[in-house]
Amino acid sequence: MTAIGRNDNIQYITAMSSLNVVILAYPGLCTFEFGIAVELFALDRPEEPRWYCTQIAAELPGCLHVSPGLSVTVDQGLEAVDRLREGDLVMVPGWTADDRRMSARLLTALTSAHERGVRMASICSGAFAMAEAGLLAGRRATTHWRYSEVFKQRFPDTELVRNILYTEDDGVFTSAGSSAGLDLGLHIIASDFGYAAANRVAKRLVLPRHRAGDQRQYAMRAPMASASALSPLVKLIEDALDTDWTVSKMATAAGMSERTLARRFADEFDCTPMAWLRRTRVMKACELLEDTSETILQIGALSGFSSEQVFRLHFKKELGLPPSHYRANFAAKEVG
Repeated sequence: MTAIGRNDNIQYITAMSSLNVVILAYPGLCTFEFGIAVELFALDRPEEPRWYCTQIAAELPGCLHVSPGLSVTVDQGLEAVDRLREGDLVMVPGWTADDRRMSARLLTALTSAHERGVRMASICSGAFAMAEAGLLAGRRATTHWRYSEVFKQRFPDTELVRNILYTEDDGVFTSAGSSAGLDLGLHIIASDFGYAAANRVAKRLVLPRHRAGDQRQYAMRAPMASASALSPLVKLIEDALDTDWTVSKMATAAGMSERTLARRFADEFDCTPMAWLRRTRVMKACELLEDTSETILQIGALSGFSSEQVFRLHFKKELGLPPSHYRANFAAKEVG
């Protein structure tokens, strides 16, 4: 059993030298995201002249079952959130992405804190809790790419940004997949205590303070429904990406008008046929960068790009980093 409780030495103070943080714990909590929040905000950092006063809180204090063989003991209830003031921070480290709803007490605690000027932050699926509490309505937000479609359907009043590591919108923060919580936390630390403090924390974590790229480089293209009318065309194009495909040629191959083709691609992929083609070529290039030793020039040609320059341009536009950096991050073996 892992026990994390209240540090009796922690006091909520009124001096401007510290900021108060409450990390929300809940049954079945996401342990990695929770650990990130604890690592960033709850550890003692005697080298920092100013730091956070952090507590762990749960709606029902006590022993929270996390997973088989693992529990977390929390001493503080939501009164810890109720005590927060303007400029303090609530961190929601993950949540459930299913249809389970929060209690009225938890919703009230989060919304009331936000109304008092408390900053709100989430890691990964924690955005679902933030959105359910109404904190993301009309705001930019992100979450893990795997949950993006579910999130978009449940919370259409939120401007979901899919290809970014974290967002900040007037004191409301969200981050993408789990480890992006580290990026968000370092951003918050830099905002609160300066870049030097954030750099020191990043060094202790053996991390860069700011990562290049975004979560696009990790996302996989969602599978198409087998019954889709576009399936034969998609298979044809994927098998011949080096063909000089145009919208007209696609429409002819699919036996559709160009207008119908555009509508089908918008419905199926939420983009135009040519945008889908570029994305598909980039995904093919990703496979080649991971699994082959072909040169960048050869991979661009095999993926259907007209020149190396065009390949590099579209690859970085789609994934946020150049092909060479992608290969360095994801190559299955040492490649040239």
